Amino acid sequence: MLKPFRSFLAVLFSILLICPAVFAFSLPLSEEAVREAYFLGQRRDESTARFLDKYKQHLAAPETGPYIASVELLTPFALEVLVSSEQTTGYSAQQAEAAHRGKEERMAMNIEVLLTDSYGPLIARPTSGRSGSPVGYALRSPDFWRDIEVEVTVRDRIVKASHFGGEPQYLCSEGGCQLTGATIRMEFPAEAFDSDSATVHVVPPMGPEVWVDFDLTAVR
Repeated sequence: MLKPFRSFLAVLFSILLICPAVFAFSLPLSEEAVREAYFLGQRRDESTARFLDKYKQHLAAPETGPYIASVELLTPFALEVLVSSEQTTGYSAQQAEAAHRGKEERMAMNIEVLLTDSYGPLIARPTSGRSGSPVGYALRSPDFWRDIEVEVTVRDRIVKASHFGGEPQYLCSEGGCQLTGATIRMEFPAEAFDSDSATVHVVPPMGPEVWVDFDLTAVR
């Protein structure tokens, strides 16, 4: 009785080794999926906004440090919807299919960081090294977002980003522009997300660390 059972286990193990990874979201995208994403993006209405909002988590403000306001993790399907929604007239479903054909599937993450009263656009600095010297102020660097550490884990392993960048955000008026925050942008190979979930760990230089869990079974 043991020999047939062992043979069954050997066959099952071989199948698991040769079978491709099963993803919770759509991967790779079929031409039908690309077309569906195209038409959803072309609506540019509340249904498009509601769909994309499922990929974003909004967080509570901390007592100190910069405010990690939201973390967004976009699947290949969601990226196609976003690209379609941003195109002007003249962009067709055939163009969307042609642009996607042969392209490596990727995941994109956007992290919105806002400055706060405790971590604002100005940095207090003494005017000299002598005790009791007056305090002066310097502008915070627009690249402050580079001091924020971001780690993404899937199946207890760290997923390395294929791209890491960002851009500052400003509020402008007649008196000039003031730094208000930044958006961190990262890209990853989609094939690395071969699980039902992913965890994003954000470590600012000041204030509490942030953990965000994404349920990949709830998105496309």
